[in-house]
Amino acid sequence: MLTPASLLYPDAFLSPLAIDEAVHRALDEDLGRAGDVTSLATIPETTKANAILVARQAGVIAGLPLALATLQELSPDITVEAHVRDGARIAAGQRALTIAGPARAVLTAERTALNFVGRLSGVATLTADYVRQTEGTKLRICCTRKTTPGLRALEKYAVRCGGGFNHRFGLDDAILIKDNHIAVAGGVRPVLERARAHAGHLVKIEIEVDTLAQLREVLATGLADAVLLDNMDFPTLREAVRLAEGRVVLEASGGVTLESIARIAATGVDYVSSGALTHSAPNFDCALDIET
Repeated sequence: MLTPASLLYPDAFLSPLAIDEAVHRALDEDLGRAGDVTSLATIPETTKANAILVARQAGVIAGLPLALATLQELSPDITVEAHVRDGARIAAGQRALTIAGPARAVLTAERTALNFVGRLSGVATLTADYVRQTEGTKLRICCTRKTTPGLRALEKYAVRCGGGFNHRFGLDDAILIKDNHIAVAGGVRPVLERARAHAGHLVKIEIEVDTLAQLREVLATGLADAVLLDNMDFPTLREAVRLAEGRVVLEASGGVTLESIARIAATGVDYVSSGALTHSAPNFDCALDIET
């Protein structure tokens, strides 16, 4: 039997527990207290249905494991054939899944399954657009914590499906010192010294800087593993790369767009982080069509 795990993008990370939790939460939201009263009232219990989940636009597909888990949660008698798996480029009009089984379950699952695929394919497709602009460079494009509450693991997985990389999953992943931390702690050196004193040997320390003067101060301490260059223009980014001389990992962030990403890559920074990959990704147009 086809399983959600078999449809996962092989170079990404998503716990099966995250899939189950998301599907249960979404179905509980949709079914409420009485279930799908429309399907129960209008479709005889023994009616069967054949359907396809089809892309209505070209892009990168993601979320199929969640669509499958949604269908299987509603009926063990649903059978699904997968024509692609997550991370694949799909053409407009191309089938992703062929579905057969109890009609009530198929109809009840329709919107939840499409919501997962539409949202995650939108993130994956936008990420792939960014990645395509940087081909031939060393730059890695990363997401941020600007995700939909409760869907972070799924959206970060979708970024990987599109060829991007993940930044922190949460506040507990690594130490990222922002401008407000510096202000409260009393400066660059004090905040880095405290961070280094508390960090375990596997915990990385990154610090955000707004100016080249701050970058020089960070480099002089030798205490940071990475530096986030916040809202710097292209000449300043190039100078930051020259100053760092490879001593720390450099990440550019702030105001990153599809129009600017290639020029940022050309400055020589190692990473770019962009909240737009998740908070501004348009929904991917897909549909579940009944075949008669």
